[in-house]
Amino acid sequence: MSSDLEVRSFHPSPESFVWTFGGAAPLARITPGTVLELFTEDCFAGRVRTTSDLVSEVCEVPFLNPQTGPFYVEGAEPGDTVAVHFVSIEPARDWGASTTVPLFGALTSTHTTATLQPPLPERVWIWDLDRAARLCRFHAADSDVHVDLPMDPMHGTVGVAPANLEVRSALVPDAHGGNMDTPEMRAGVTCYLGVNVEGGLVSIGDGHARQGEGETCGVAVETAMNSVVIVDLIKGVPTPWPRLESDDHLMSTGSARPLEDAFRIAQLDLVQWVAASTGMSELDTYQLLSQAVESPLANVSDTNYTSVAKVRKAFLPGGTDLYGTHARLRAMAREYLGTSQGA
Repeated sequence: MSSDLEVRSFHPSPESFVWTFGGAAPLARITPGTVLELFTEDCFAGRVRTTSDLVSEVCEVPFLNPQTGPFYVEGAEPGDTVAVHFVSIEPARDWGASTTVPLFGALTSTHTTATLQPPLPERVWIWDLDRAARLCRFHAADSDVHVDLPMDPMHGTVGVAPANLEVRSALVPDAHGGNMDTPEMRAGVTCYLGVNVEGGLVSIGDGHARQGEGETCGVAVETAMNSVVIVDLIKGVPTPWPRLESDDHLMSTGSARPLEDAFRIAQLDLVQWVAASTGMSELDTYQLLSQAVESPLANVSDTNYTSVAKVRKAFLPGGTDLYGTHARLRAMAREYLGTSQGA
């Protein structure tokens, strides 16, 4: 099969990964509509491989969450929106790592929630990934228990360069995206990011074979990924906070501390998005969404917490498809998959 799609592949060397959003030179310049075949390393840069590989011993803080990118999107200017459509997200290894990290996580003392209690012990769990059966196998550390969970690959980190000349650690989620850690960032979803600097500078990383909502211990089933994304550009349309669109849902994200502020940001952004898309008043939209919204947590462990507000398109007038972009990118994804499978 032949295709007119522009496809480019990137498998960065360890020296080519970046650790921030903003402040890094582009890995490449791409035109809108380009299909990117990407390798992304796990949040530990591949250094946690066994139960004896403690993060404090094998990783170099703050060099965590290596990103593949950034990609300069030709024509992207402040006030535009970059759309990143996830065609496929597939683990590149047959194992993933999860850990407890001292002074990190939702159920332990942290630097910002300081107590006299000692930090939780540092421990590593290695999960087996059965990519054929689409399963993640948990091995308990203190017993012989084994549990299989469905594989649900996602990217914890996707974002653009922040506004106001800022450079943000790849561990931080905010209005630019970044380390949002939402399980909603899976294959078949389009992520919309507001452009803050010329070229946008899109980066992706932090693959999770699966993650529970809230990422309670602060670490998912972390693994390297082979992912395919389509990067597009929507001119003249701003996006104040990262938004996601699937075939069935519209979703807004908010990242802040305390958690209720993250919740409010996501809820308000969804109200304003739906109102603008449907023509309803904000008060009517507020009432409708108050009865229809779902509010999954993304993470309650990072430097900022991330909350998601999502609504079924079927509940909205016209079954809203933002900008018409998601449907078009889904069609491009099908074309790519048909071509790659027929090759």
